Amino acid sequence: MATVLSVNLNKIALLRNSRGRNYPQVEHYARECLLAGAGGVTIHPRPDQRHATYQDVASLKAVVEEFPGKELNIEGNPVADFLEVVLKNKPDQCTLVPDQPDQLTSDHGWELTTQSKQVVPIVEQLKAAGIRVSLFMDPVIEQIELAKQVGADRIELYTEGYARAFQSGNYASVLEQYKQAADYATSIGLEVNAGHDLDLQNLAAFLTIPNIKEVSIGHALIVESIDQGFTNVIKQYLKIAQ
Repeated sequence: MATVLSVNLNKIALLRNSRGRNYPQVEHYARECLLAGAGGVTIHPRPDQRHATYQDVASLKAVVEEFPGKELNIEGNPVADFLEVVLKNKPDQCTLVPDQPDQLTSDHGWELTTQSKQVVPIVEQLKAAGIRVSLFMDPVIEQIELAKQVGADRIELYTEGYARAFQSGNYASVLEQYKQAADYATSIGLEVNAGHDLDLQNLAAFLTIPNIKEVSIGHALIVESIDQGFTNVIKQYLKIAQ
């Protein structure tokens, strides 16, 4: 079964916010993703809403409902405001990420040895609302076992370690670590997603790991889209200006 691509639209939202008006429209690019065949879209609203906002959750929920079978994934630290928005809009999936409020980007998974008591009631609340729950996790088997114990449906493997190793050219042992983590998760009944710094260069090798249900890709996808379309757009402007 093919792995689902969920496109993270945070960078589109960041561009929009930088100009103070609704351009580019996150909703437009969500539709473009889904029309192109992506299985879903993701946003990760942070407490300062510097890119994706809580309003985007409702807007994208409406867009995804136009496409039967497609999914909306909302990522974030489960602070009170975030949970209120998620429970109101009921996305298909909520990925809980242990970010600090001032964190630039996600850089670690849950440490459930010490954080399980915090996570359990949140997982229960989301699942009671019919929302699939995924936990952002490092590829550490002991932590993945605890993810099952706290009631998660899925984990999302934090893949920056793999991406860095791939870039160095010496990634076989790191890829094996991720494979063992994914295999273990599957063996105990957890489904496995993955994300962070996956791109056109490193994704194929990562997906030699079986049973990866979904990859969430945003930053690299947007940069690659600029790279592959930038010259074409410049030529169109030059043609008009002749």
